[in-house]
Amino acid sequence: MRVDLFDFDLPEDNIALRPVSPREAAKLLVVQPGNAALYQDHTVGDLPSLLRAGDALVFNDTRVIPAQLEGIRHREGAGGQKVSATLHMRIAGDRWKAFAKPGKRIKLGDRITFGADLSATIEQKGEGGEVTLHFDASGPELDRAIATVGHIPLPPYIASKRAEDELDRKDYQTIYAREEGAVAAPTAGLHFTDALFEKLDALGVERHFVTLHVGAGTFLPVKADDTTEHVMHEEIGYVSEETAAALNAVKARGGRIVSVGTTSLRLLESAADEDGTIKPWSGATGIFITPGYRFRTADILMTNFHLPKSTLFMLVSAFSGLETMRGAYAHAIATGYRFYSYGDSSLLFRDHR
Repeated sequence: MRVDLFDFDLPEDNIALRPVSPREAAKLLVVQPGNAALYQDHTVGDLPSLLRAGDALVFNDTRVIPAQLEGIRHREGAGGQKVSATLHMRIAGDRWKAFAKPGKRIKLGDRITFGADLSATIEQKGEGGEVTLHFDASGPELDRAIATVGHIPLPPYIASKRAEDELDRKDYQTIYAREEGAVAAPTAGLHFTDALFEKLDALGVERHFVTLHVGAGTFLPVKADDTTEHVMHEEIGYVSEETAAALNAVKARGGRIVSVGTTSLRLLESAADEDGTIKPWSGATGIFITPGYRFRTADILMTNFHLPKSTLFMLVSAFSGLETMRGAYAHAIATGYRFYSYGDSSLLFRDHR
């Protein structure tokens, strides 16, 4: 499909630079294809009235690490040069794939010092500034060093307008985050609070967790003219045997699977058989979902509002229909919804037509 089909104009005023407080006070646009009331305006706090007993929420419990590193490149016969590296996928105890700037000037074998206890060698170079960093430290020692000198990698549309601060260390993390490794937050989950969980528990809505370590590739624009020419960056994730069995049981008794975030949905789809059975799964997924894709798992998707021409807007268009989602975004813009990571959310019902 042509990538320009997924383009739209977004006023700067609709881009959220901070989250609302409390978190569940964010707006929630309910989109129900085939329903006479196609678009309904709610808040996230209304979620218990929109779900029913027996439904199951699926959350991504990845935890954002301070993956933005600033350092100095060292090379024999050349002076030091400032280098910025955004870690996006761990491939070994002492190796990370990263996006480096300025990428074209970095060469194999270059040494980069990010801090007194954190140095690495450029082991491989790929396209678009991607490199493989071989760190001197490994395992927990490397994790501690990254946590000491790294910064929260705010999305470009926020970082271009303000610097990261201490509030982001809390705001850009879900309350249930536990598995360290993400470069970006699974932002649909940022809206949940303990109080909201208590209401959903009382209703009889189940809560299950999967893990997908969101990479910096989620921020990259689609530069191809056609979706068939775009290559997704892979992300590491896993679905436990316990979670797979619980979600299959939900489906078997007629309950609905509600994916909280596109990351949870991409992982569930990666783990599902053709008949929709969810299997225990682990590994790297580069699944790219565009209109025409046949979903096998989730019935409902909760997700924030995404960038024009992004793979995520393509995914939601596949889930609820391209024209439906173009209309939903037009409605959201016109009525003052806040977009992107710190913005408002939507509850999308799957278009089975």
